[in-house]
Amino acid sequence: MANLKPQSQLYLEAFKQMPPIASLEPQTVRDMFAMAPPVEVELAPLSKIEDRLVPVNGGEINVRIYTPEGQGPFPVFVYYHGGGWVLGDIPTADASCRMLANKTQRIVVSVDYRLAPEHKFPVPVEDSYAALQWVSDNAAALNANASNIVVGGDSAGGNLAAAMTLKSREENGPAIAGQVLIYPVTALSYDSPSYEEFKEGFGLDRDLMIWFGNYYIRNEEDAKNVLVAPILEENLRNLPPAYVLTAEYDVLRDEGEAYAERLREAGVYVETSREEGLVHGFFTNMAVFPEDIKGSIDKFASFLAKVDQEVSRV
Repeated sequence: MANLKPQSQLYLEAFKQMPPIASLEPQTVRDMFAMAPPVEVELAPLSKIEDRLVPVNGGEINVRIYTPEGQGPFPVFVYYHGGGWVLGDIPTADASCRMLANKTQRIVVSVDYRLAPEHKFPVPVEDSYAALQWVSDNAAALNANASNIVVGGDSAGGNLAAAMTLKSREENGPAIAGQVLIYPVTALSYDSPSYEEFKEGFGLDRDLMIWFGNYYIRNEEDAKNVLVAPILEENLRNLPPAYVLTAEYDVLRDEGEAYAERLREAGVYVETSREEGLVHGFFTNMAVFPEDIKGSIDKFASFLAKVDQEVSRV
């Protein structure tokens, strides 16, 4: 546990008090998290927060819209939460999304895509894309700027954000001005050096990641689909500028950094940061990592200011 920050050690101690998630059924894990007592955290001030329903194939999903103080029209950040496509929801990322909207002066739209295994791939991807299209189509009503939409998210949400850039490029969908990938899943091969180094005892164990992956995909063919494993996409040209953040002690670290490097090689503007001493999951845990989250969002804000400049030139 060499250079773990104290807050990472605290987080991992709490993690170890729980039964191993990979030994449980998904609904059991969801119920366990739902029973945890709420933790009071500081919430960033905003102009308004609103929940809306978005039509998707076979139903509706919820989105939560965080509008910063000011006049607008505002640029937009479409946010996809983490949880291995199996866990998580809008409340999971609520405090971080509030801070994101406040500090970046963007409307943040947090997407409650349907979860596996009840809704396996490609449903979470299709829901995520439907939400992106809805934001683009309804930008004016949201007091938002349709020409300045970025996508982002943490972990499985980072994976979905990366998938949005590929899907939108292929289908001539909404123009995406940037992508913010927070310790994203970019493959389901589970075999990088960081997978070996941090396979046990760092929160997101290798076995747990396999548990998530197996619930998400329908078959081995899905694991090779670029919308599941964007690093397998041969052509990464003409994708939006990217900020890729990784955590030092995280099984997903190497594949996130490898994806950033692939984007760079394809001529995409990329900024990266490896958050030293931190573990997977820190970005949505405001109770334990408030200063680290604030620091990460400051980096995103600086990157997004460059995206704004680029959009205003067009």
